[in-house]
Amino acid sequence: MFTHHCTACGRRELIFPSQVVGLENTDQGIVVRFACWCDAEQTLLTGADVPAPATPAVAA
Repeated sequence: MFTHHCTACGRRELIFPSQVVGLENTDQGIVVRFACWCDAEQTLLTGADVPAPATPAVAA
């Protein structure tokens, strides 16, 4: 599981393994394709050399 900020619905959601539809090794890293809870297809680039995404600020 991982969290992702959806570019379609704008929400930060917890993504489960059942939502992953594909994995691809590339020269830039591992591309994970998955469906958000709003059914929008999303991608995430991950791997050892990929910088972590910025954490959005949350109001207290």
